[in-house]
Amino acid sequence: MGKKRKHSETQTAEPKKKDEAAPERPKRSLFGWKDKEEVQQQTESNTDPPQVFRNKEKVMVTCSRRINYRYRHLMLNMVSLLPHCKKDNKVESRSSKGATLNELIELRGCSSALFFECRKHQDLYLWMARCPSGPSVKFLVNAVHTMEELKLTGNHLKGSRPLLTFSSNFEKDAHWKLLKEMIIQIFGTPKEHRKSKPYHDHVFVFSIADDHIWFRNYQISVPHNESDKMVRGGLDKMTLVEVGPRFCLNPIKIFAGSFGGPTLYENPFYVSPNQIRALEKRQKAGKYAKKVKAKTRRKMHELSNPLEPDEFADMWRE
Repeated sequence: MGKKRKHSETQTAEPKKKDEAAPERPKRSLFGWKDKEEVQQQTESNTDPPQVFRNKEKVMVTCSRRINYRYRHLMLNMVSLLPHCKKDNKVESRSSKGATLNELIELRGCSSALFFECRKHQDLYLWMARCPSGPSVKFLVNAVHTMEELKLTGNHLKGSRPLLTFSSNFEKDAHWKLLKEMIIQIFGTPKEHRKSKPYHDHVFVFSIADDHIWFRNYQISVPHNESDKMVRGGLDKMTLVEVGPRFCLNPIKIFAGSFGGPTLYENPFYVSPNQIRALEKRQKAGKYAKKVKAKTRRKMHELSNPLEPDEFADMWRE
């Protein structure tokens, strides 16, 4: 039979109390450990830090339902060119689309929108809007050529910040100045954006011809050595190589609000594609009507001017 343990041995050892005067553990940052004194010195020295402006522009890009494949590829090309954009699901193009889009833009934390609206599977309209207060512009998009269709030799880094260039016509009228400012705020990539690269290797060109805005995208090509250094005098030999896509914007109306509101400007030279198709049908119908009239005139002429009987018509019947 084993010996019994003493009562003192069976008592559990009480945990030692922590020293209340122990120093606090220093805070850790991305660059290492920080002492409390250093943190206090930094806070005292930076009591009033300078307020630095940071551009937080974000653009929501979306389209309507039943969009054509060609126009959908154009929208995806624009998404790849704008690193500060957010792509969203398709929206039904109805009369109440403005309220739906404004709510979506607010939920996504964006300040502007590009909405590609397709009608009758063949007409493409582009809405540029500043949300939620406006203004907004409605364009008719013509002469669409996507990157996949063009297959041009130009190439630039994805996510790089573009240079925006405008023709001198944008300073001519007030509505062109407003459109120029909207294009700068929507297509200009913010500095130090988390998805952008700190390079300028391509140019967005906006030019006005025949009251239309023509868009082109060019790569900035500079000759380099084998050691990846710029050749002396390389800036003089700098060339532009087109990348794509291409499209033409025909302004229809400028509204004071977001996707609607009072009309600030209306294009007097705008003709809807429905009217153009109706005129083409009328021209084709006119050609057919001319053919029918010509046939009836020929018959009436034959009846009014009958031919004389031929005396040799029955000679070979025997």
